[in-house]
Amino acid sequence: MKVKELARLLNGQVSGDEDRDITGIAGLENAGPHELAFAEGEQALRGAGRSRAGCILVPLGTTLGGHTLILLSHPKIALIRAAEVLMPPQAPPPGLDATAVVDPSAVLASDVRVGPHAVVAENVTVGARTFIGPGVSLARGVTIGADCVLYAHVTIYSKVRIGDRVVIHSGAVIGSDGFGYVFADGRHKKFPQLGQVIVENDVDIGGNTTIDRGSLGDTIIGEGTKIDNLVQIAHNVRIGRHCVIAALTGISGSAEIGNYVVIGGQVGIGDKVRIQDQAVIGAQAGIPTGKVVRRGNRMWGTPARPFSEFKKTYAQMKNLPRLAKKVNELSRRASGKAKKV
Repeated sequence: MKVKELARLLNGQVSGDEDRDITGIAGLENAGPHELAFAEGEQALRGAGRSRAGCILVPLGTTLGGHTLILLSHPKIALIRAAEVLMPPQAPPPGLDATAVVDPSAVLASDVRVGPHAVVAENVTVGARTFIGPGVSLARGVTIGADCVLYAHVTIYSKVRIGDRVVIHSGAVIGSDGFGYVFADGRHKKFPQLGQVIVENDVDIGGNTTIDRGSLGDTIIGEGTKIDNLVQIAHNVRIGRHCVIAALTGISGSAEIGNYVVIGGQVGIGDKVRIQDQAVIGAQAGIPTGKVVRRGNRMWGTPARPFSEFKKTYAQMKNLPRLAKKVNELSRRASGKAKKV
């Protein structure tokens, strides 16, 4: 597309060569003379002057001599729209691979694609335009909506319902038994794991993430929530809408997470924790069993505490060696006086 066509599409203003052809998208440092990039934030805008990009999406009011720009309110969001047009994903042709195993009772939309060695069990339902990748396993009674993508070797147990436009990356396991045991008679006895997993529309689930079924209730992942790689979500967890959960986070059983919550990497959340809407949990934080994180709070540390309090504590840690030395010195003086008496 020409720059002026992109500007119309993105509702932006052109500064520079509006007839330049743009054929792709790249990072600011790597982009060539026919590629689109974006610069947002003070540091990126400083580096934009050295970029070879054919066109740069920048915030309104930006000036950058010698470069072709499209000025917008939100350059990063505009790049998403530009990518959809310039570099749309290549959908595989519909149909069943010859090596796929599909039970006759399964109901698949006519334009579904099932890849090599996938297994679709009895009474599975798959919606329109969904892609089932190589080696995917769909157990009895699974329901998957329209326009979903299940990459290679995803495993979906029975009693799982997946909405529309859900993306599940390789190695993810959805619907396995929760880790529930009762200790009696000198041994751990397995508690029934009879519930469902419900994944609502527009959810992304990263590679090797595991989501356990509910024990007697359901595990629920709310609409628009994005889950990174290597996340563990235990039985009966309820996650609200449009949350973001970074890699290596572990969420224990029966935790409740509200809407628009942000959870950093390597966070540990104890069982029966409640995190209310719009809270932010910093990386490597630990939330003890049963704790309530109030709406909009920002928490960090282990055990987690308000971010402002954590910063003060963290800043004082550098003083601990000096403080310890002072305490030891005072202790020696006090001991010496006691001996003289």
